[in-house]
Amino acid sequence: MADDFTFEITENVGKISDGKGGWQLELNMVSWGGRPAKYDIRSWSPDHQKMGKGIALSKEDLVSLKNLLNSLQL
Repeated sequence: MADDFTFEITENVGKISDGKGGWQLELNMVSWGGRPAKYDIRSWSPDHQKMGKGIALSKEDLVSLKNLLNSLQL
């Protein structure tokens, strides 16, 4: 079943940070398995063919996260 795994980065929103070996932590819009794209935070290899663990968020989830982060005293 692993052969059926598909994804498409529909929009690169931006880089969050650099990692080892050229990997980058990024915020992207990603369609998983042909479903509608969601906001996605995870590490990607330089060619975007390998990825680390991450989190996919709906627009509503991302807005809630933004509001939460804005309330922090950093």
